[in-house]
Amino acid sequence: MLDTYAVALGGQSEPACLAAGQYLDAPGLDPQGVSTVWGLRRKTSPEVAALINGVAAHVLDYDDVSSPLRGHPSVVLWPALAALGEYTDMPTAKMASAYLVGFEVMLKLARGFAISQYATGWHTTASIGIIGATAACAHLLGLNIFQTSHAIGLAVAQTGGSRQNVGTQAKSFQAGHANAAAVRAVLMAQAGFEASPEALDGPFGYFALYAQDRNGGNELFSMGKGALEFECIGIDVKKYPMCYATHRALDAVTDLMTTHKIHCDDIESVTVQTNSGALIPLVHPSPERGLEGKFSMQYGVAAMLLDGQVCLSSFTDAAVARPSVRALMRRIAVRETDSPIAPRWAEVCIRTKNTAVYTQKSELLRGSAAAPLSENEMLLKVKDCLEWGNYNVDTAKLYKAVMRLGEGHSRSYFQQIYETLL
Repeated sequence: MLDTYAVALGGQSEPACLAAGQYLDAPGLDPQGVSTVWGLRRKTSPEVAALINGVAAHVLDYDDVSSPLRGHPSVVLWPALAALGEYTDMPTAKMASAYLVGFEVMLKLARGFAISQYATGWHTTASIGIIGATAACAHLLGLNIFQTSHAIGLAVAQTGGSRQNVGTQAKSFQAGHANAAAVRAVLMAQAGFEASPEALDGPFGYFALYAQDRNGGNELFSMGKGALEFECIGIDVKKYPMCYATHRALDAVTDLMTTHKIHCDDIESVTVQTNSGALIPLVHPSPERGLEGKFSMQYGVAAMLLDGQVCLSSFTDAAVARPSVRALMRRIAVRETDSPIAPRWAEVCIRTKNTAVYTQKSELLRGSAAAPLSENEMLLKVKDCLEWGNYNVDTAKLYKAVMRLGEGHSRSYFQQIYETLL
């Protein structure tokens, strides 16, 4: 929750969030409500809050990830759960359990077909996430089995999300839409709206259309028969505000720079190698804009070598357009090998003008569940987000307020978080 909320605050000044705010301001489009629009002094309906907060939490592409999902789990859970939680003033402990339910459903589906669905062109954060988010919201509201079935069917009716939108503002909209659609689905089902009970596994259902396989949900049968997915794999918190497919390479570059004190002017060439299929999300080898830079291995490696860090300020249009960056990107070669997609790895080889060769292979991701960020590293990330979003906030106070999840009810919880921003 801390990571999702901080990243959403960091996104508030982004063009996508400003446009979403104008949408909210349009006459007749801002219904009165009790659900908070994060970072703003206003309340709205749960559906609209879920949309706007989902956009904000994904626009920086800095939110947590899951490798089996090939996407971002929390950004399609917390905005919807927070909006509904405030709407109903649920205990925050129920929000936390609902998160685990949604995560479990999402990851079971992902294990069945996320790789193939993603390769087909679907944005799995949205196209799988919407089902998990709906299951989570149904748990939060305590829907019965029939209402839950109808809610899932209504979610299927709204499923979408294309990878063609990667590198554009629409990618964050797809995450926001998944949240809003989940909220809409459960509230409609709670009110008595019905859908096909075979919306998932019928001949024209979700599995047939989105997984090309009516048996695509077989992993769901293992639910409740072992440790939770959250216990088994956890979540990976992003250390760098760009596509996760770059992170092992960036860790390797960091290690090389620390060990060998490499200067950019001395570099002849850089080669990055990684698993088969690992580069699929990196659709901008020569980005022109900051948002495109988030999906470019060439830019991420160049920025790390030139600046010694990759942070939110690395992704302005001006930063990407620097002549020094453009020149260095031309010396960076990126390629996939024929090795299996798992276990994941990346190897960086730097050749200098004096013929020295430095190589580093990275397998364990910093920030992953296996190598989590320390509390101090997490606070530094939160601080980067707050500064980027123009919030002059005591990071420690915000951290303490958000970490109270599980205590009390939702409205008081979010009010206390909001007060740290004043």
